[in-house]
Amino acid sequence: MPAITSFDIEDLRFPTSLDEAGSDAMNKDGDYSAAYCTLRTDDGQVGYGLTFTIGRGNDIVCSAVEQVASRLVGWTTDELFSAAGMGRMWDYLLADSQLRWIGPEKGVIHIATAAVVNAAWDMYARHEKKPLWQLVADFTPEEFVAATTFRYITDAITPDEALALLKEKEAGKKERLAKLKAEGYPAYTTSVGWFGYSDEKVAKLTREAISQGFNHFKMKVGGGVENDKRRLALIRSIIDDPKECAGRPEPSPGSLEGKQAGPTGSCLMIDSNQVWDVQEAVDYVKQLAEARPWFIEEPTAPDDILGHAEIRKQLKPYNIGVDVPPPTSFTFAATGEHGHNRMLFKQLLAAEAIDVCQIDSCRLAGINEILAVLLMAAKKGVPVCPHAGGVGLTNYVVHLSIIDYLCVSGTKERNVLEYVSHLHEHFEHPPTINARGFYNVPLDPNEGYSIGMHDESKATYVYPHGKYWSTAGQAKVRANATS
Repeated sequence: MPAITSFDIEDLRFPTSLDEAGSDAMNKDGDYSAAYCTLRTDDGQVGYGLTFTIGRGNDIVCSAVEQVASRLVGWTTDELFSAAGMGRMWDYLLADSQLRWIGPEKGVIHIATAAVVNAAWDMYARHEKKPLWQLVADFTPEEFVAATTFRYITDAITPDEALALLKEKEAGKKERLAKLKAEGYPAYTTSVGWFGYSDEKVAKLTREAISQGFNHFKMKVGGGVENDKRRLALIRSIIDDPKECAGRPEPSPGSLEGKQAGPTGSCLMIDSNQVWDVQEAVDYVKQLAEARPWFIEEPTAPDDILGHAEIRKQLKPYNIGVDVPPPTSFTFAATGEHGHNRMLFKQLLAAEAIDVCQIDSCRLAGINEILAVLLMAAKKGVPVCPHAGGVGLTNYVVHLSIIDYLCVSGTKERNVLEYVSHLHEHFEHPPTINARGFYNVPLDPNEGYSIGMHDESKATYVYPHGKYWSTAGQAKVRANATS
């Protein structure tokens, strides 16, 4: 009977700080990094998983991944490869009392658990010769519930409520899948508006994004009101210009509802990455009203449920409409990139603190916990727009959004999935975008969770002895060590 007998953990770091890709007001010089886990069985099966960091500290996460992965050694594929088996696996990993003590269910140990859980699901999907989204979408509603963790959230949604919701969404699943394969899944780009980019680069990348079909754009803010106003006005001047957008596919009216779209159907979002206090966030965002942002992402500390609720409350009645849409519009609140567990999302949803739920494929502890958040958001009618800025996250989250559309919410009309254009060349199955600016559906039966990485990329960027870090990267290593 095949069993997991070994694992490898690799500290992979990519020097994105050199061109300020990924930079924001809080994180100005990150090197996109991955604690990369490979699970192996004695009959040659593999599963790949990673969790995302931005540089220093990735080695700490790798140490934690090793601790968690060691607990799966000896598990047989018969024990793992079923919906119920994956549910038991997740419960088992989260039940280690000694490792749990340094969480519990948050922080380094939780994101380390994500890498291992993601690797186990990847192995299961590869074994079944299905991309991860299809593996889960093919579950019966009962199997879906068996794979989901409900601990600590039954006051928000019970297994029976989840089962009823999933059974209701069974109707139309085949039609939704056909539509998804024909159209793709709606995406937005963050790559145009990183904090450290010059105005010239922002303008160039915005035009390139339009040519790729995008009509949703996000810009990093928080570096000074006047600077943000200028950059937002620059993007708006391009994305609202009919000449600039000529030939771009026309978005559906329903996909623009409440998003403060401009005359060409372009939507703009802003992200402060946690730099403000509560009232500071409200006062700052009001000054950016002329740009008509759809939502403000991470306006304050990610754990501050009441703070997000207050920001949303104060922004909701504030008139920030300019020409279109009507002056009853307001900036929505969004968060979740650093939402560290399902209990935080339960509270954000219960407090009506967010209009957009942004799950992260690594901040939460893998698929089992993500399914729980999708169910809670669907019950509340809150759209899920996952975070995908970072190495490998775009690979992951397209599967999660497809699962949500096919099985849970049943809609993708107002949802959009973040897309960044960096580091895709390092993966065996990178995400792709069609001419509409939508994600294509992963269809390779051998790609699993789409996170397998080229051996050459790993050999080059493993830290600190890879080809890059032992040569050209040495000056950067020294600079980082003293910064």
